[in-house]
Amino acid sequence: MENSISDLPQPSDPAADNAAAQVIEQTLVKVSGAPSNAEQTALLNRVVDAWRRRHGKGSPKPILTLVGGYAGSGKTEFSRFLSDITGWAFLDKDSLTRAMVERLLVSLGGDPHDRHTELYLREVRPLEYRCLMETAFDNLKVGTSAILSAPFIAELADPDWVSRLTNRCAAKGIDVAVVWVRCDVESMREYIEFRGAPRDAWKLQNWKEYAAGLDTDAAPPTAHATVDNRLGAAISLADQTRQTLKRILM
Repeated sequence: MENSISDLPQPSDPAADNAAAQVIEQTLVKVSGAPSNAEQTALLNRVVDAWRRRHGKGSPKPILTLVGGYAGSGKTEFSRFLSDITGWAFLDKDSLTRAMVERLLVSLGGDPHDRHTELYLREVRPLEYRCLMETAFDNLKVGTSAILSAPFIAELADPDWVSRLTNRCAAKGIDVAVVWVRCDVESMREYIEFRGAPRDAWKLQNWKEYAAGLDTDAAPPTAHATVDNRLGAAISLADQTRQTLKRILM
C-alpha cells in the first residue's frame, strides 16, 4: 500500500501517540456508531490498544477479526485499514485461494470464474473457507492476530458455525470479533464494475437477479459491529484518517 501508516515510526512523543489513538477511536465510532454492546466496545479498545503496542513492550492475546459483507461492499478496503492501524495479519479469501479455486473448477469441468452454481457452492466454496480459516490459525498459534476478509454470508447466519469457531478460539485463548460492512446496492455495483474481476461477470450480467437476493438493510444476527459504508462513506473516512495520522506522526 502506498504511503502506509505502518511505514511511519511509532511516535515517541506521548502527546502525539495519544492524539493518534484518539483519531483512530473517533474514526471507528463514526463508521460503526457509538459502541452499543460489549463486543463492539471490546473490538474498539483492542484496535486502539494494538496501535499503542505496535512497537511497544509485550502484546495482548491474539484476536481473530472476521470482516464480512457482500461483494463490492468495501470489506477488503476496511480490512486493510484495520490492518494498517493494528499491524494484525490481513488475509483476503480471494487473494489466498483464487488460483486454487480456478484450477479446481476447471478440473471438475466447470467455469474457472463460477461463483454461483451448485458445483462451486458444494465442491469448492467449503474448501476456500477452510484454507482461509486454517491460514488464520497458523498465525494465531504463534501469537499473531488476524483479520479475515470474506463474505461470510452463510457462516455468520449460522449460529452453530459461529459457536464452533468461538469455542475453538476460546480453547486457545483467542478473542473473536465480527464486523459486517454495510453498503447500498448501487455503490456495490459501481465498485464491482470498477474492479473488473472475471469472477463478477455473472453478477453483472444478471444484476437484477443477484441484487434481489441481497438484504442490505440488515446485518447477520451474529455480527457484533456494523460499519456503514453506504455511498462509500466508511472507506472515504478511512483514507482521511490515514492522512490525519501521517500529519500527526511526521
